[in-house]
Amino acid sequence: MTELSVPKEKTVVQVGVRALVERVLRSGDLEAGFVGSGRALDGIRAHQTVQRMRPAQYQPEVPVSLKVSTERFVLTVSGRIDGVLTDEARPVVEEIKTTARRLDDVTPSPVHWGQARVYAHLYACQMAPPSVTVRLTYYQLDSGVIREFEEQQDPEGLEQFFTDLVGRYLDWAGVQADWKAQRRASIEALDFPFSRYRPGQRAMAVAVYRALVGRSRLLVQASTGIGKTMAAIFPAVKALGGEGIDRIFYLTARTTGRLVAEKAFNALRAGGLALKVLTLTAKDRVCFNPDSACHPDECEYARGFYDRLDGAVEALFSREAFTRPAIEAAARHHRICPFEFSLEMALWSDAIVCDYNYAFDPRVYLRRFFGDNGGDSVFLVDEAHNLVDRSREMFSAEIRKQAFLDTRREIGKALPGIYRLLGRINARLVRARKESAAAGGWQWAAAAPEDLVPLLRDFLAAAERWLVKNLPTPFRPALLDLYFAVSGFIRVSERYNESYATCYEQLGKDLRVKLFCMDPSGQMADALDRCRSAVFFSATLTPFDYYQALFGCRDSAHTLCLPSPFPMENLGLLVLGTISTLYRDRERTASAVCSALVALVRHRRGNTMFYFPSYAYLKMIYEMFSSDCPEVETLVQTPSMGEVDKEAFLERFARDNPESLVGFVVMGGIFGEGIDLVGDRLSAAAVIGAGLPGITPEQELIRGYFDDHSGEGFAYAYQFPGFTRVLQAAGRVIRTGKDRGVVLLIDRRFATLPYARLFPGTWQPRAVKNPEQIEQCLSRFWSAEEGNSSP
Repeated sequence: MTELSVPKEKTVVQVGVRALVERVLRSGDLEAGFVGSGRALDGIRAHQTVQRMRPAQYQPEVPVSLKVSTERFVLTVSGRIDGVLTDEARPVVEEIKTTARRLDDVTPSPVHWGQARVYAHLYACQMAPPSVTVRLTYYQLDSGVIREFEEQQDPEGLEQFFTDLVGRYLDWAGVQADWKAQRRASIEALDFPFSRYRPGQRAMAVAVYRALVGRSRLLVQASTGIGKTMAAIFPAVKALGGEGIDRIFYLTARTTGRLVAEKAFNALRAGGLALKVLTLTAKDRVCFNPDSACHPDECEYARGFYDRLDGAVEALFSREAFTRPAIEAAARHHRICPFEFSLEMALWSDAIVCDYNYAFDPRVYLRRFFGDNGGDSVFLVDEAHNLVDRSREMFSAEIRKQAFLDTRREIGKALPGIYRLLGRINARLVRARKESAAAGGWQWAAAAPEDLVPLLRDFLAAAERWLVKNLPTPFRPALLDLYFAVSGFIRVSERYNESYATCYEQLGKDLRVKLFCMDPSGQMADALDRCRSAVFFSATLTPFDYYQALFGCRDSAHTLCLPSPFPMENLGLLVLGTISTLYRDRERTASAVCSALVALVRHRRGNTMFYFPSYAYLKMIYEMFSSDCPEVETLVQTPSMGEVDKEAFLERFARDNPESLVGFVVMGGIFGEGIDLVGDRLSAAAVIGAGLPGITPEQELIRGYFDDHSGEGFAYAYQFPGFTRVLQAAGRVIRTGKDRGVVLLIDRRFATLPYARLFPGTWQPRAVKNPEQIEQCLSRFWSAEEGNSSP
């Protein structure tokens, strides 16, 4: 990598001994062998055991540091020596390592020797001994036996080793510093990439910038057409570097959101911005060998990974867009694991586009970037209304009885201790299944399953002792999957409080035990403490208080509501508030609903979407509509639709369809948001029902919890999530300033104050009572000249 410029002032760099050595000396295979969750604590205890074995002159945990000044840098290297023995003419500097392998199979790695030698050099600089004994001590975790490796070093040899190491490290640091200087200059010169701001876009950009530099939280509701993505990304880029912000996380739940973010960053680069942006894709979606274990014996992309990694990094660093295709192409060329490669490239990135879970999920969030004090990253949370349900999923955990029974059968007598433990757990779950069956198939408890948790902990400990040996057996994958499921369950049980409920559900002969997070706000607040600032934005964050509370935002969080930039008269909003779509009334009112839909479609040729709260209701009305209106072509969403089916479905919504086309779809599904049918591709939509989530035991738990805590249980469990679906569905019709279209809301609740007060301020609803009034309003709307009339 070539240097781009030489700064006038020296750059200050601080690095720990381990990070320094690993960055320069890493080599060999990608070792993805099992490492138990308790091994960190075992390592601490092992260190203490070895230290207690040493004589009185032994000093444990000796802090050392050294400042190195070069032409460009002031580098401080610091760390803590595991132990120093000073009673001999030649002091011993000891580095202690733990291992689950047989000691006869242990060979000191270059990284381990490197750490020990650097510590010896730092000690020699402080104490100036004539020579130093460098000792590597390996502690076998299961047996408690140790094995020592020693070498004699003089200060000159240690200095030469350290100087070479630092030189190679500062080459890397120089590239980083040069790039940041180039980035900073490009940001200072960067202008907004378009000739003018859209209405509301500049107000959002200003609010985002102030929130980011002010270390605050901001919630923005901005209608389609404002340009939310650029209004979030542009001010974040302008704040980058100069305001203590060093990395942007653009968090999105959908592929469409990722593509829009990539497009926005590309537009800024076209305007002169120098910015390296990584799109981080889930491991299972980029893996080249999904049927192989992540082990060098089975996967060629793990074998020799670190030997080829630096070449891949250097090759890709010449680009600025680290997209999924770019990551995969470079990984294939250099024969390295694409997912681990993408994690390495994240360290070289200025912005990372990824799923919510990489920032919020306690199981997988990117710990390397988030310090205890908030770090220097900012979160831009796209389509933030989706985060409520997603956060509940992230903070919940479940186990299945059948998994324990199946794993027990696979293990057989090969591991008798684990076999017996699985039998005890299965017996406990059998009792719980019988209790659930007696309760009607489902029951819940306010307390965690305290009698089950100790058994699960015993299983984890026993399974871990065997898994760390990394022995290939037919039952290992099943045992490993069960270990991770139980480990996640135990981690959630440790956070269990009044915001949780324990749910027991009988599923035939199986039983599901779920630690269900009813209120994610507390853990979301903890997650937000990992970043400097956060901006949540969506077209639907109504009401703000609901989202602000569940996102875990402090009371000091700011809110901004921006109206639609499009002419209000372009949307004809009809409210048919005389029909009940409650579950108990659906058969009785189905004919009236169908008549209203026929009136909406027959008046004018065009493409229309009908949104329903469930597939069962959709099917009921579809059969009736097809009989009453056979001349209209229809498409029906099915539960099994994948991405290919979705695209084929949307392609049918063409501008020049010769006849009317109606799509029957469900609210909150793949057609409820994230689709753009511009102009005549969609001219009308009907929303049947208030979009409430189905009444399930878990939704009822949410309702009861918030009834007790705020008196708004129904609103939090049903009304607010449902109306978000309504807003998303209605928002599919008007996508640009030239679009004109009609939305028909069918439900008695839409005519009541609790729902009307949730309507966007730019809506101009017109009440209709029957199909005739619908046709009259449609006639006036479509016959009026564009921009001069509304229903």
